[in-house]
Amino acid sequence: MHRVKAAMNETSPTIEEHAEADSTDKNLDIDVVSGGVWSRPGFLIRRLHQIHYAMFFEECKEGGVTPVQFGVLTVLAREPWLDQTAIGYEVGLDRTTAADVIKRLEEKGLVVRRINKLDRRSRQAAVTEKGLSMMGELQDSMARSQRRLLQPLSPRDRKIFMSLLLELVEANNQYGRAALKAL
Repeated sequence: MHRVKAAMNETSPTIEEHAEADSTDKNLDIDVVSGGVWSRPGFLIRRLHQIHYAMFFEECKEGGVTPVQFGVLTVLAREPWLDQTAIGYEVGLDRTTAADVIKRLEEKGLVVRRINKLDRRSRQAAVTEKGLSMMGELQDSMARSQRRLLQPLSPRDRKIFMSLLLELVEANNQYGRAALKAL
């Protein structure tokens, strides 16, 4: 962690200062070059993603699913019989990747697929009873992994962090390989 603090100079804003700062204030710009990788938002987001996956697997190991698979199951549990394109749209996956994730879930008996009656070229999916049961069994573990990830932050900073993440995703959504549905 000392690398993170060393990468950020002494005048780096705290979360509270960021929340109150005017977005046009040039004094708040960060140096993403001289601080090395630990001063780069992309690197830190990637690292946090790796940490999240590790925590998810620690908490949800008995389920045998990935965070992406659990996300797809969550979407389908709320909206059964979406087609693969719509599922990808909901979780930010391109159609091919969504189809692969759904195929793996089907192989595990967690979802079923059918041909779309309105467009025979597309397939729709829904969560099976086995899938719903597994999701219910993993719900507390999944939530625990999310809370563990945010645990180092104060309750107030968790809300600010989540707000900032949403802001970044919304502002940059069009650059993803597969755009998410409007939030």
